[in-house]
Amino acid sequence: EETDNYAQGYFVYDSKKAGARTVSHLRFGPRPIRQTCLIASANFIACHQDIFLEKYDMLRYATPGATFLLNTPHGPGEVWDHLPRPVQKDIMEKKIRLWVIDAYTVAKDTGMGVRINTIMQTCFFAISGVLPKDEAIQRIKDAIRKTYGAKGEEIVKKNFEAVDQTLANLHQADVPSAVTSSFDRPPIVSPEAPEFVQRVTARIIAGNGDEVPVSDMPADGTWPSGTTQWEKRNVAQEIPVWEPDICIQCGRCSLVCPHAAIRMKIYDPSLLASAPETFKLADARGPKFQGMKLTIQVAPEDCTGCGTCVFSCPATSKVDPGLKAINLSYQPPLREQERENFAYFLTIPDFDRDALNVSTVRESQLLRPLFEFSGACAGCGETPYVKLMSQLFGDRAVIANATGCSSIYGGNLPTTPYTFNEAGRGPAWNNSLFEDAAEFGFGFRLTADKHSEHARELLASLSGEVGEQLARPILEASQSTETEINAQRKRVEELRTALRKIDRPEARLLESVSDYLVRRSVWVIGGDGWAYDIGYGGLDHVLAQGRNINLLVLDTEVYSNTGGQCSKATPLGAVAKFAASGKPLPKKDLAMLCMTYGNIYVARVALGADMNQTVKAFVEAESYDGPSIIIAYCHCINHGINMTKGLGEQVNAVNSGYWPLVRFDPRRTDKGLNPLQLDSKAPSIPFEEYAYGEIRFKTLTLSMPDHARDLLRLGQEEVTRRWRIYEQLAGLSCAEQGQGTEG
Repeated sequence: EETDNYAQGYFVYDSKKAGARTVSHLRFGPRPIRQTCLIASANFIACHQDIFLEKYDMLRYATPGATFLLNTPHGPGEVWDHLPRPVQKDIMEKKIRLWVIDAYTVAKDTGMGVRINTIMQTCFFAISGVLPKDEAIQRIKDAIRKTYGAKGEEIVKKNFEAVDQTLANLHQADVPSAVTSSFDRPPIVSPEAPEFVQRVTARIIAGNGDEVPVSDMPADGTWPSGTTQWEKRNVAQEIPVWEPDICIQCGRCSLVCPHAAIRMKIYDPSLLASAPETFKLADARGPKFQGMKLTIQVAPEDCTGCGTCVFSCPATSKVDPGLKAINLSYQPPLREQERENFAYFLTIPDFDRDALNVSTVRESQLLRPLFEFSGACAGCGETPYVKLMSQLFGDRAVIANATGCSSIYGGNLPTTPYTFNEAGRGPAWNNSLFEDAAEFGFGFRLTADKHSEHARELLASLSGEVGEQLARPILEASQSTETEINAQRKRVEELRTALRKIDRPEARLLESVSDYLVRRSVWVIGGDGWAYDIGYGGLDHVLAQGRNINLLVLDTEVYSNTGGQCSKATPLGAVAKFAASGKPLPKKDLAMLCMTYGNIYVARVALGADMNQTVKAFVEAESYDGPSIIIAYCHCINHGINMTKGLGEQVNAVNSGYWPLVRFDPRRTDKGLNPLQLDSKAPSIPFEEYAYGEIRFKTLTLSMPDHARDLLRLGQEEVTRRWRIYEQLAGLSCAEQGQGTEG
């Protein structure tokens, strides 16, 4: 816009949110650009993450004499020794000019956190010659003020400082006359990966998906699960390091990790015979685990470095209060040893599920997550709930996923985060349309019920040949606990063995549906755009049918995946797209609407505010023989917060009374108890303290201060009104307020 040049841009995005890769194809020139295609001959190439050098052929399209800009922690005098051999060869043969900057250090020093877009843009204009350098820098600052001015002068100043520091830290590196590197690019995926992953998935990961022939694609549209474990994206600058001597073994770090990159295991010490030297462990605490060892382990190449685990860790050193049981450290020096440690950690058997009380935080985290290493945003508020569901019920779960963030990080190519356990069991994940996810999942429930009914009829007719001593326990089995479900699985295995000896068509039919004799866990998962808005009619209809189906609403209070549009879940006073002057009406109370039916299990949870209540709600909802809905508070990058501290926002939401924690369990009525339990205490902070900690509320105070004050007042009145309603419904007196689930 500031030159006489014509310009063209094409942007190739991948499907990840954290550590996403975008390839920007940009053309500039004095003549009209009449061709529409991607660039295959580049004069300038920038690599914003030096780990990409190990994954992609970055200089494939570089012309002779091109400029290469690299973001790297290695300075101009040492960077050459850290380049893979093929990169050095390309730089020398094409006589490429190499420029380097440590953009993350500049970002950190100027208060930008890990945001380097302004820094790398400044580098481009400083060395590309598209504009005179001084003019380009001024135009960048003008654009910064235009883009970020509404978010406050502090953010503008941080960006200005980042621009100025960029120029002081941008250096041209000398290029030696010989290839000296001692390493090549590693394989895209491990040689241990399955054949399909090596042949198809790896090519897509490498950015060559357009070259995969249709004949290599699965003909029925199903894709193998458990493939994120082979991707190893290495997006974290820092990773958590465990301090066993400080740890109180609460399991919180594992529970809150958005990417299942931190795991906890308790095991027999005899399994340590071949452990790596750097493998950490501690004596496991608690009578149940007497004489056993405990390890908390990070997956260094799968962690996003969000710091949520550090924020939530309650244990600090008595000697150094600044040191916790989990602390972030620079990743590169730790990568090799922690890769070896994590590989060994995975060989340790999982703890016996039958022996665990999975309704507690600590023991639930001894279950293997069957949702791992997704591409969700670093610090995502949604994925810890999905991961918890996969730990508790994933080995028998069937999931219908509404389109949205959860379908992008849940089932997009090239890799799949839903995985399986040592028995080969894991969630079956499906995605339908945005508007019909509940109906889609309801179909799964009806199908499973029909198959189960058919299997029971067949088994009853074959009971004489199978044996009453086997048929009767299968038909009469209670399957309300892990122990009972595992016992039923063993009986079904015995049944299959018996059926192979029976030469009748009915036996073959029963074999084909015998899996349905084990209780299925059917889940519908989606965001507030689906549940409150576009799919609400279907959600209401499905819940009203009385069937045993579970709905998980990941409530970010905005259409997160499509850029932050207002939904009926958006709170009063919050700024969002289509609500630029603050939403004028209160948030729809989905929990209250569902409770009016009387026969639906309803829970509103916030992991950061009460982890015990969250875990209990999931266990209670799934065990309820009827419809259940869990509405989960999910902090989101669209809220304008520090995602590392997202769980703290959840605490403030609950403490202000904005997000009352509730469990409505119809089973309590049979015991003469009030079905509604109010699990959070009476408001202890004003709504303003919660709201103005987030840019989505605070930004209005800059652009429309009087209007912001009016909305804040209305917001406080709405919080007070709703709290009183819940208080009355729960039958609490002032003295009884907030007898929650502390512990």
